[in-house]
Amino acid sequence: MYSLHEKSESWDEHIRILKVITEMFLPHIGLKEVEACLSKVLPKAVTMFDNLMKEISNQVGGLSSQNTELRTLLRKLLEATVQIIEAMSACVRRVCLFDEALELDAIRSLPSCILKVLKQTFQHCKESEEVYCGRLSLVADLLQGLFKEAYSLQKGLMELLDRISLGTEATEEDVTDIVTVIHSLLDLCYVISDLDMALHANTWKFIVKQSVKHQSFVEEHLRHGDISSCLCDNLLASFSTCLELGDQIRHIAVQEMTQCAEYKLFQKNMKMCRFFANTLVHYIKEFSSFLSKYCCRFHQLYLQITSMFPPSLCAPSLHPPLWEELSVAALLPMEALLIQLLPLRPFAEAVLGKNQQLSADRQLPQCLLLVSVLGHLPPQPEETLQLWHQGDLFPEETPRFPIYQAIMNVFRVCCTERMVPVLLPGVMMKGQAQGRVSLHHHVCVHLCASVASLPPSYLPGLESCLVEAVLQSDWQTALLATDVWCFTARYGTAELCLQHALLIAHLVKVCAGGVYQSSHLGLLLRRMVFLMTPHHQMVLVERFPPSQVENLPVWHHILLRALSPDASLRLQEDVTALTQQALDHWRDGGYRLGQVEKVNTALKALRVVVRGQPSSGGEGVSAAARGMVTRLWSRMCPVQVQTHPILQCTLRWLLLISASLVKTIDHNAIHQALQCVASLVSHKCPDEVALAALEFLASLGNVFFSQDSQGQIVPRLGSLFGSLLAETSWLLHQHALEAFAHFAEVTNHEKVISNSLSVEETKAKVVNYLSKTVNTQEVGERRLDRLKMESPLIEQNNRRLETELEGASSGSTAIAPADSEPCPKRARQETNREEEYSRYVQTAESALKALQALGSQDTTALQPPQWLGARLRELQTLIAQINPGP
Repeated sequence: MYSLHEKSESWDEHIRILKVITEMFLPHIGLKEVEACLSKVLPKAVTMFDNLMKEISNQVGGLSSQNTELRTLLRKLLEATVQIIEAMSACVRRVCLFDEALELDAIRSLPSCILKVLKQTFQHCKESEEVYCGRLSLVADLLQGLFKEAYSLQKGLMELLDRISLGTEATEEDVTDIVTVIHSLLDLCYVISDLDMALHANTWKFIVKQSVKHQSFVEEHLRHGDISSCLCDNLLASFSTCLELGDQIRHIAVQEMTQCAEYKLFQKNMKMCRFFANTLVHYIKEFSSFLSKYCCRFHQLYLQITSMFPPSLCAPSLHPPLWEELSVAALLPMEALLIQLLPLRPFAEAVLGKNQQLSADRQLPQCLLLVSVLGHLPPQPEETLQLWHQGDLFPEETPRFPIYQAIMNVFRVCCTERMVPVLLPGVMMKGQAQGRVSLHHHVCVHLCASVASLPPSYLPGLESCLVEAVLQSDWQTALLATDVWCFTARYGTAELCLQHALLIAHLVKVCAGGVYQSSHLGLLLRRMVFLMTPHHQMVLVERFPPSQVENLPVWHHILLRALSPDASLRLQEDVTALTQQALDHWRDGGYRLGQVEKVNTALKALRVVVRGQPSSGGEGVSAAARGMVTRLWSRMCPVQVQTHPILQCTLRWLLLISASLVKTIDHNAIHQALQCVASLVSHKCPDEVALAALEFLASLGNVFFSQDSQGQIVPRLGSLFGSLLAETSWLLHQHALEAFAHFAEVTNHEKVISNSLSVEETKAKVVNYLSKTVNTQEVGERRLDRLKMESPLIEQNNRRLETELEGASSGSTAIAPADSEPCPKRARQETNREEEYSRYVQTAESALKALQALGSQDTTALQPPQWLGARLRELQTLIAQINPGP
């Protein structure tokens, strides 16, 4: 202990000498002699300060309230450190008193020595809780004084350095010293970030101010990556603290919120958040050419910040006023950040990159980021537009999507957000308040606004993107592309709309009828026809004549009310004639199954003619359609329909056509239809047929059956409704409820209703549906968790559909998943001769009965042709040859 007292006395002596120099000698020398003095004194003062700090660290372990001698010694050591800092402050004050212009040569040793002492001081204060281990109260007053003196010293040093300007005569050593000061203050920021908000903010202000002030000298030497990264980290730290404090305030009423301590701390951190965000934007604006390699970091920062704001599904629940304050502090600066980064190629490559992997919580922020980029692109120069709209053009470029394709891709994976659905601010309209809209609405509006300002040279890229989006499997993404495409056609010229319609019609024609692409293209064509001029509609009719079978897929999707009277009449006449021709060929060919596919194609087009409101001049078409439907129902044998899937497709279209013509169809045909439906329903028919049957059953509510027909039709109706209402498939059950409700609302045959609800469980479900009673309802986290689990399954199914389609188009079979079992071989079926005889005889019997029914019609239009007698005699001869006889 004796040696420590000796050291203490030695340190006291050195400090007295330092005070004499700084207080008595320094004030009497000129500016030119200051550096000669300080260069000899300050390094020794720094060394002495280092030794004092080391000694304090070595002795603090034995500190206690009982060990008064050690306590007194440690307090003396801390007082000595304070005196050293005071002496340095005196040096700074003295230099500031000079009226002469300051140059760095005059005080070169001052900044470096002071910054070393400041870093050690703040580090010691920061670690004081750990260093003094619960004995902090014994020296707390001195540590507080030490911090205040260091705070004052740093403030004085920054004011002093602010007076220095580098001129054209600045040397390399001057530049190095300024860079060293900036980097030393940056290192100091890591220490003081948790000590004092004001000190931290002022230090950062000085760093950025000096960097910009001496930009032409220091920009090539600064650690831009460390500076920008530190700003990002500080911004995120302040933002996270605000969210934590906001969560603590969440349980406090809004009226009492402003009075609590957490809210005041929230506001302080919110101000720091705004400061760091604005500082980062300012720094990027000044040094953008040196920050290209850090664009990925800025991209991630944008996603991190926006992912914590509503409507993101991972955003915390805070009071609305807190969100408004945070939005001003963090969200608005992100838009300013985006504007600064738009012209940078590395940023575009980071945002549009083909190989980036986004976690689920970053997909919506990425979508909103791309939409925001679209809004900022119109005033940008041509070079920036090419960067974002064209994608990668050469192999040596970083692979990236064009922005429209990138938006479609990320919208597709935002499946959960679309199902919730999340709501975003809508576009404010004149005279209307701003509402909340779905993600689809939000993206669609901004895409259309972008298309409206798109230079013509980028239109081919847009068209390519829309075609690709419409042809992919996710129906909501295809619908978004359809909306944008229709806007493009409507906003452009009539000729552009015609060219697009012709292109889409060609794609519909060549697309396979059973794939999802046909449905997407059909919807687009249906909407596009509404936008065409009457003359151009006739051009479409001439280019794809409905009188040709190969063009019927084009007209399957068209609504008559979209067409002009001339085009509508042409379509009705051609389709009706073609359907009649297909039925005649089928009859002349002996009603072979091989010709049913052509009949089905014609019936699908005929449904377009009879669906919806009857058009002018359509009575003849309706009469012809009724005659064809009546003929076909007489040909539909329940046993054959149940046996042959292709006839089930025929049944489906017959049911849909009959639903449109139900008021004028013969009751015998309705009875035949119900027989076929009942036969299929009892053996689990395909969903498409069941849905068509429900539409037909619902339409029967508008028909009043005569007393003669009621005995056959009414019981059948009740039985069918009862079976379909008991379906376990949610899709069929829901449609059955809707169909039954529509039927019950308009029918005069109330007996059907009672017969349908003979089962109590079915009756209860119908009553709940009609009263709009919800039995179980998911809420909150439970529903969200289920939707999050479903999203990957939906995307997996979409990719499977695309994989299967690619395999089919290339002539190869889609690869099965690795964990799936190979398909078992079909067991060999032994031929049952008796069943074959029975099936063919039933077919012949059904055909003869239909022929008999056709001949019994008393209308002149259906009189037997002259060749019928000869053909019947040939059949008699054939029967005689088949019959083995006695």
